Amino acid sequence: MSDLYGGFGSLFKGLSGFMPQDDPDVKIMTAQSDLSDLRKKELELYAEIGKNALAAGGQFPELENKLRLVEANIAEAEQKLSGAQAEKEAKESAELLEEEALTCPSCGNINQEGIKFCQECGTKLGALKCSKCSANLTAGTRFCGECGTKQEG
Repeated sequence: MSDLYGGFGSLFKGLSGFMPQDDPDVKIMTAQSDLSDLRKKELELYAEIGKNALAAGGQFPELENKLRLVEANIAEAEQKLSGAQAEKEAKESAELLEEEALTCPSCGNINQEGIKFCQECGTKLGALKCSKCSANLTAGTRFCGECGTKQEG
């Protein structure tokens, strides 16, 4: 039986010191928390025994094969997770760039897509780039901070 409180057993156990100790619910909560802690320790010991037996090698070939399969599945799941995280970051980055392109650098107004000039103050929208080195520039920049080229307009 797992921790009835979903991992919060030790928290409840700590709080139980503030509750009446003769309350049956407190006794049940404390006993469940103790049992959960002991089962966790038992599982850790079984894992240690298993690792030691596996290190000895050759005693449990069928279980070793199952373990290798699980390890391969874990590696595949980790790759899927990394791929999904990278995809999420790329999507968020693209959304941020898209929002940045719509946000006026002068007044901060968020304009509609396809608009070339801010509907609030008239500033030219879009990423401003240096005419020589293509470094990103802010509105009103007269000289590029990367290469020093004078900017037109």
